[in-house]
Amino acid sequence: MHKLRKKWYKEKEKRSVRVITILLFDYFRNFNLMSDFEFTANIDDLDTESIYLIHKAREAAAHAHAPYSKFHVGAAVLLEGDIVVTGSNQENAAYPSGMCAERVALYSAAMLHPGVPVVKLAVIAKRKTGKELLPATCCGACRQVILEYESFQHQPIQVVMQGSDHRWIKVTSAHALLPFAFTKEDLDR
Repeated sequence: MHKLRKKWYKEKEKRSVRVITILLFDYFRNFNLMSDFEFTANIDDLDTESIYLIHKAREAAAHAHAPYSKFHVGAAVLLEGDIVVTGSNQENAAYPSGMCAERVALYSAAMLHPGVPVVKLAVIAKRKTGKELLPATCCGACRQVILEYESFQHQPIQVVMQGSDHRWIKVTSAHALLPFAFTKEDLDR
């Protein structure tokens, strides 16, 4: 009987978390705080450009060096002029020395095509041998770097990623991912 009660409480807790998440999402939506985010359950409901970038990011993930996490991440950056640059995560035994796929792609794009603005970035993740994509959103460091590029070029960068609920998220600007960001303007004060 004790195990049943424990299981019931665990299930009740999971349901409560789901309900709270839904309520918070609705709350934020009512105050227009989520207006920069577009959610879709099906990849085919995204625009053609985003689907293409996700495909290119998936190809890039095959080149990830992820012997420790086994989490292969790929990113594809679309530049003005329909130029696409990809990157994959590169791990290192000294963890801070590794690099996320988003930053690899952005830094490569900046080096290969200096001064060409970034329009959109897509990021995906999967296991090395898996076919199914796994939820992966940009980490804080990548969000900061994307915002830096956005600030430098004076135009928004759209970000496409898959959230923990497996829905696709399309963000209109990196600024929406870091609403209280630290930028160059903070250094100039």
